[in-house]
Amino acid sequence: MAPRQLRLLAPSIRGDPAFSISAMTEKRVSIASGNLSAEFLPDSGMLGVSLRYAGSELLRRLDDLETAKRKGSTAGIPLLYPWANRLAAPSYRADGRDVKLDPASAFLHFDDHGLPMHGVPWGKLAWDVQISRQDFLLAALEWNGPKLLELFPYPHRMELSAELVADGLTIRTTVLANSETALPISFGFHPYFGIPNVPRSQWRLQLPRMNKLVNDSHGIPTGSSEPFGPVDELLSDHGFDDGFALPGESSCFALSGANFKIVIDFLEGFPFTQVFAPPGKEFIAIEPMTAATNALRSGQGLRVLPAGSEFRASFRVSVQA
Repeated sequence: MAPRQLRLLAPSIRGDPAFSISAMTEKRVSIASGNLSAEFLPDSGMLGVSLRYAGSELLRRLDDLETAKRKGSTAGIPLLYPWANRLAAPSYRADGRDVKLDPASAFLHFDDHGLPMHGVPWGKLAWDVQISRQDFLLAALEWNGPKLLELFPYPHRMELSAELVADGLTIRTTVLANSETALPISFGFHPYFGIPNVPRSQWRLQLPRMNKLVNDSHGIPTGSSEPFGPVDELLSDHGFDDGFALPGESSCFALSGANFKIVIDFLEGFPFTQVFAPPGKEFIAIEPMTAATNALRSGQGLRVLPAGSEFRASFRVSVQA
């Protein structure tokens, strides 16, 4: 891929660990097309905080965004960056660089076992809006501040776009390595979905044929896998918190109930997924991932972008009603 010139902006990070917006009154950018509308928070990680079809909300975990932001919890459609899900320890080695993470850092989130989780919390990253139209939004993030480079010492630029058509939302990411430094690719998204006005017991889940990654007791892949699927059945109280390797970078998942169907298509750049649906919770997350959980340590699925080149990944959420 041809090199692309980077345009540096001010460092895109919230420097105050106590930073929060009362009642989440910060700027929201809305887009709409036909029966669909969506909202994003550029100043807070480009978090997707609404995806509505004819007024019915499809996203979940939106009840208390202020608390989620303060705790570093996921909600709506968050970008998991620069790594998706867990690392097996607060350190990693990628592209010849050894990185040790500070367990006391205000710019990291940890799971119940003390493992680094989901990279930098979405509330700590401010994006710069480049284009905002009725049905299209483009924002950019410069990974160049000292706090960011302590956690992930690979200066680069990331662009994220959201585009609506009458029946679907497409989210595209472009990562641009600078001219001197290669860049490990290990990010993902964590979108939470639910069928409007239909209880979980009546949601039908469709998953493609995949390879299920065998995890240890802390949710870290062991390196083994086993065949899985396809699945076409009621979700009911069946729980998921599992990672999968896909047969390619294009895969299709669906959630339906009554006369409503949400289809999640991985279009390019996402050969892994995590499916998260705890029993008793009225949501399911189908997560597009560029690499396996813990890839910065294990190397499983990890791609290293050459200096001066770019990487693209995209997924689409379409609605049939």
